[in-house]
Amino acid sequence: MALSQRLELRQAQSLVMTPQLMQAIKLLQLSSLDLSAYVDAELERNPLLERAETDDGPRREEASAEPAEAAPASDAWLETELTAPPETIAERLDTDLGNVFPDDNGNAVHPEAPPPLPQESWSSVPSRQPISAEDYNLEAFVAGSKTLAEHLTDQLALAVRDPAMRLVGATLIGELDEAGYLRTGVDELAARLGASAELVARTLTVLKGFEPTGVFAANLAECLELQLRERNRFDPAMAALLGNLDLVARRDYATLRRLCGVDEADLADMLFELRSLDPKPGSGFENAPVQSIVPDVLVIEAPDGGWRIELNGETLPRLLVNQNYYAVIAGKARGDKDRTFLSECFQTANWLVKSLDQRAKTILKVATEIVRQQDGFLAHGVEHLRPLNLKAVAEAIGMHESTVSRVTSNKYMATTRGIFEMKYFFTSAIASAQGGEAHSAEAVRHRIRSLIDGESVNVLSDDTIVKLLRQSGVDIARRTVAKYREAMQIPSSVQRRRDKQVAASASA
Repeated sequence: MALSQRLELRQAQSLVMTPQLMQAIKLLQLSSLDLSAYVDAELERNPLLERAETDDGPRREEASAEPAEAAPASDAWLETELTAPPETIAERLDTDLGNVFPDDNGNAVHPEAPPPLPQESWSSVPSRQPISAEDYNLEAFVAGSKTLAEHLTDQLALAVRDPAMRLVGATLIGELDEAGYLRTGVDELAARLGASAELVARTLTVLKGFEPTGVFAANLAECLELQLRERNRFDPAMAALLGNLDLVARRDYATLRRLCGVDEADLADMLFELRSLDPKPGSGFENAPVQSIVPDVLVIEAPDGGWRIELNGETLPRLLVNQNYYAVIAGKARGDKDRTFLSECFQTANWLVKSLDQRAKTILKVATEIVRQQDGFLAHGVEHLRPLNLKAVAEAIGMHESTVSRVTSNKYMATTRGIFEMKYFFTSAIASAQGGEAHSAEAVRHRIRSLIDGESVNVLSDDTIVKLLRQSGVDIARRTVAKYREAMQIPSSVQRRRDKQVAASASA
């Protein structure tokens, strides 16, 4: 077969992902915290970007400019007073100059005046420089909370004197998890430290007596045992109960009564005592900072009965491109490398500002449509939450479903009923029994929880809940009710009936 050259013309459609488009898509799906970190990194990388000044900036400049204009008059008055003759000053003050207290500038000293106190004696804390208002930090006077390791280390220093035991104890403290459990075995720790297993076990025995009670336990049963021993409530029946915690989780009270050798009333008391214990004694010392949710969209009730949707200004970074700085340094650029760098920085800065503006407009557009679709929820509650999907919102605002999905990811909306993730308003539909409008799955879950919370003596089974929901117009299957109930961590009707019997026995 002979090879030959020829020209062909082909036409095809393809999606070209430019760097600017990739940046816009990336910014769209970032949360407020991730966006803030991304903008901070861009500010450090790009010299042409700067943060926009707030509205208080010009006011501060005007406020600071007023004293500057009045400064010359003040200096002239001070100079006149200092150069005035002594007789004039004495006549104005209507007193003798001997009453003037001394200072460090060589002024007259009253003969009977006591010597001045040094500055160090004015405070119990010696300081050579006066404390200004800017240096005053109120947080410096607030006592910091201790971690679990620090709390146990303080007890170790008081309870143990042997240096070897102190070293082993410090290692054991470092091996604790957040709940206060010691998951590493004694033999493994002894081999790692190069110490005897007897020394590690003896040190561990001492550490198990530290506060909070239950730390350094190997498992949940031992943790509860340590707390029961402190209360002097650990007996053979309790030991059998702790040895069968799996039966407690399954609420198999008949088997527990047989294994523990107690009647129904005693078992109820033992379970009540067990629930009063702390299964995670070290969790109270967790110092991980709690990040509060900052909403991206604010939904405010309007005076006319509607809703006003606003973007939270605290989550929107305000950036500007410094055109003047770019003009100055672009004129001084000498090599091609410098000009290329400045051009890339200028183009990147412009695209970032445009992308942030487009991101804000897109979030506002999607949030407005969600509020329009879920007006019943905002006005009356979760029972009026409508079924909604991404396709319905995308068609209403003229966008793609993937864009709506990125906008609603990791974004939160503050409403009159609380702060909700924007994904919360997208729920599946459950058909109506009368053939009317479909019901939201979240609204059906709320009805199931309300029915179970309203139980008195008679416990509702899943079949009974299905009948009640169908009477209210919800066409749902029994397995769906069971699935929703388990997702809300609600026990079955059999387990709820046993719990009510145990509670009634304990109260009697």
